[in-house]
Amino acid sequence: MRTVRDIQLFEHVPILVRAALNVPVENGRVTNDYRLRRALPTIQYLCERGARVVLISHLGEQGTETLAPVAEALGKLISGVSFCGETVGARARDAIRTLAPGGVLVLENLRRNRGEKMNDSSFAHELSSLGDVFVQDSFDTCHRFHSSIVGVPSLLPNYAGLLLEEEIEELTRALAPAHPALAVIGGMKFSTKEPTITSLLAVYDQVFVGGALADDFFRASGQEVGRSLISGADPSHVKRLLTNKKLVLPIDSVVVPATALGEKNIYEKARVATFGQVHPDETILDNGPATVALLANLVKKAKTILWNGPLGNYENGFVDATDALARAITASSARSIVGGGDTVASIEGLRLLPKFSFVSTGGGAMLEFLAKGTLPGIEALDNR
Repeated sequence: MRTVRDIQLFEHVPILVRAALNVPVENGRVTNDYRLRRALPTIQYLCERGARVVLISHLGEQGTETLAPVAEALGKLISGVSFCGETVGARARDAIRTLAPGGVLVLENLRRNRGEKMNDSSFAHELSSLGDVFVQDSFDTCHRFHSSIVGVPSLLPNYAGLLLEEEIEELTRALAPAHPALAVIGGMKFSTKEPTITSLLAVYDQVFVGGALADDFFRASGQEVGRSLISGADPSHVKRLLTNKKLVLPIDSVVVPATALGEKNIYEKARVATFGQVHPDETILDNGPATVALLANLVKKAKTILWNGPLGNYENGFVDATDALARAITASSARSIVGGGDTVASIEGLRLLPKFSFVSTGGGAMLEFLAKGTLPGIEALDNR
């Protein structure tokens, strides 16, 4: 794969970088700059060689969010950062024209233009006109068929950024793990994670399925799940996976009355239900202590651990199983690969991030790469 190291000419060249700047913003302030810090190596590499670095990225899902506070936060990590309130057009071109060599310009949220998510060729041409070279460094969005992911690379000389290169190397390595190997997949949405689970069952010794994702397996096995979150997966698909002896499921759960959801004292109403003891009016919100102990034992034996997705209802504060797993992994000697927004937020909150061998910036992109070994945004790059 061609990377930024293969670019022949840098000085004064406007280089369009698709960066991962989709960070949490509250009240006009960036609350977590992890992805910005991961974007720095590629940006600094280009700046140090005199390129005019033009960063493009999306922020949020609504299409109305602004990257202005993100540019401000980035400016605290690296000097020479400016912001343009337009994505394409005359103002964007003027801002790039006046950008000094070694300077960084952040353009406005790509998703403010409908053409981004539609992979509109006209929008892709507008974006490509802003630079002479394209660098893909946003692994977290490489599973999308968007203009900045698959459209622009077809119009400009293109290269992989240093972060994208690292993600590919580390996740490819994760698909050929040292054994014993343990994979932990949590969260929800069986349909999006079924291919990944299938792929991992072929190469890992145990694949533990937790979080709301496990509810589909409980139901398929004839167990009562009450009013727990079910993805509506095809039962035949779930039952097929249940026959695999490598699959490991929770053996107990933390449950609450469904009527208690949203209440401040919800923890006071929680109880632990062992296998088959969930009541019809209850909701599963976390894995129980026996499951945590089971996982800890598997972690101790593993030489490779891959983890994506929380084990509990993270949004409502049910984090005990997730936090316990994070601590167990970092206390082990295994090579550890982790990804997914809530998962990374958990380990970062525990200040354990540096203790993991590799932390992916991708959630859905990580899962799709593990299932397929590639992504649309990677395939769009010229590998000659």
